[in-house]
Amino acid sequence: MTIPGFPDADPVGGLIGGVLIGISAAVMLLGAGRIAGVSGLLARATGIADSGPPWIMALNFIVGLVLGGLAYALVFGPATVSYSPSLPLLAAAGLLVGFGTRMGSGCTSGHGVCGMSRLSRRSITATMVFMASGIVTVAIANALGWGW
Repeated sequence: MTIPGFPDADPVGGLIGGVLIGISAAVMLLGAGRIAGVSGLLARATGIADSGPPWIMALNFIVGLVLGGLAYALVFGPATVSYSPSLPLLAAAGLLVGFGTRMGSGCTSGHGVCGMSRLSRRSITATMVFMASGIVTVAIANALGWGW
């Protein structure tokens, strides 16, 4: 299926991925009573955060993300991705995202998936802010010729 303007889009793959993310978020919330926010789980697993889910739960979640990616690559082959041609720009962006997730008390998975599904005002606001920031950033990057 080809989408005008997005020749490489995979809506079925996106739908399947979204359903799997939703199921994992529901299992984490209903089964463990915890939000499946990846930045918070990573912070807990690495010792950056002292509060949150039990350390072993956070570690298992993060290890499961890595193993899931490896399992996908073994079954379907490696995913093809493209990054910014500038390593310093990519590193700076990663640091800014990490800073933003700590400052905003969560990331796209915590706020955008789990928080919005619970109709949390804070998460709805955070999601609107990071979506707007992403849109503006891409527009500026494209206007400066930094798009790829």
